[in-house]
This record gives sequence, structure tokens and C-alpha cells, in this order.
Amino acid sequence: MKIVLVEDVPNLGHTGEVKEVSAGYARNYLLPRNLAIVATEAALEQLKRRRAAVERRTAQRADEARTLGRRVEGVEVRFRARAAEQRLYGSIHAHEIAERLSRAVGHEIDKRDLDLPEPIKTLGTHTVTVRLARDITPKIRVVVEPE
Repeated sequence: MKIVLVEDVPNLGHTGEVKEVSAGYARNYLLPRNLAIVATEAALEQLKRRRAAVERRTAQRADEARTLGRRVEGVEVRFRARAAEQRLYGSIHAHEIAERLSRAVGHEIDKRDLDLPEPIKTLGTHTVTVRLARDITPKIRVVVEPE
């Protein structure tokens, strides 16, 4: 029996793939759990339209990410903090950097998009990578100055 997977199914395939499975497996497992639909002409046509829509959305998001990446690249975010010698009394976290960066570029940047393994705890210039998309990762400078 030919089916179209609606969701990823372990050891079978990924969403949108057309697979040949036994009638019992389809009837008793895949179809009742809404993991697949029977591969009719209408279902295949709907699958083509859905794939085209997903590709259009993906292309649009990639264009938006590239545009935002050009605006974010090289931005410098400054912080003034209390420090003793080179060590801060507190630390600067990703959410603070994201907030200032969002204001600087005029677009909301989520703290989870920042590649900051641990908070900044020293004075100086630090480079932080912003992950906007899989292959779009501009770098910003975070400058921490003493108060």
C-alpha cells in the first residue's frame, strides 16, 4: 500500500515522503495515529503544493535573515559595569546583550540566537556570534568598560 508520511516516522521515513508499506501496518498503525495518509492522486497533488509553500517560506526567511545579518554584522554593543581590575563584580548575560542589540538594529533578537557559552565576566572587547539561520552567523563586538 502506498502512503504519504504526514510526520517523521522512525525507521520508515520523513514528512512528505511516499512509501510502500504493508496494508496492515498502514491500516492499524500509521493511519489511526495520523502519521500518514493514503497516497491518492489528490494527496500527492496536495503534497506538491505543500512542499512548494514550504520552499517559498524557507526562501523568504533566508532572505530576511541575510538582510538582518548585514545590519547586525559588526555592530558594537557597549556596557559600563563596576569592576575591580579586569574582573567585573557581576556579569553580562545573553539577554542583556540581545536587548541592547535589538535596540541597535531595530529588530527583535532572541537571547538564544547568541552564541555565548557563559556570561561575560571581564572588561574589554568580546566577540559574540549571532545565529540568524543555519549559514548566516554575523559577529558583533561587546565592549565592557569600567564605570
